[in-house]
Parts: sequence; structure tokens; C-alpha cells
Amino acid sequence: MTRRSRRTHSSVFKAKVAIAALREDKTLAELAQQYEVHPTQITEWKRQFQEKAADVFGGSGQDNGAAADLKPLHAKIGQQALEIDFFIWFTLSRRTSAQLTVS
Repeated sequence: MTRRSRRTHSSVFKAKVAIAALREDKTLAELAQQYEVHPTQITEWKRQFQEKAADVFGGSGQDNGAAADLKPLHAKIGQQALEIDFFIWFTLSRRTSAQLTVS
């Protein structure tokens, strides 16, 4: 008996199989034979697909945490922009006053 090597399936393939399982047009055995995977694997992909479906519409709440983390960063960017503008103004005003005293 030869041992089969493990196959890795793409996420697109897994989604395709999970959607076919959700349709329930065919039995798990028929789908397993059609896609050449074990019925348990199809059940697992179907479960994962259903669990992650809510994340597509932003229901996980993780996005809110990421937005809260960005707030201090945006404040820092604003502060640095003001500092840059001030230093540019200060440098230009010093050049102008130096040119006036030399002339």
C-alpha cells in the first residue's frame, strides 16, 4: 500500500467546496468523490466558512480596536506637520532677515 502525500488546497478551492456543501445539492460523499477530499475535511471547511462569513460584513469588532490604535498616531502626525511648518517658516524668516541686514 502506497502512502499518499499531503496536498495543500488553495483558499479559493476550499471556499468552492464549502459553498457546494452549503447548497446541499449533493451529499457529502458525492462532494468528497467529486473534489477528491475526505468528507470530514469538507465538513471542517464548511464550518470555517460559516464562522468567518460574519467577518466579511465587519461584525467581528476587531476593526474598532484598530481604529482606536490609529487615533494617537493621527494626532502625532498632525503635531509633526505643525512642527515642520513652524520650522520652515522660522528658517525662511531667518534667511529673509539675514538678507536684509547684508544688503
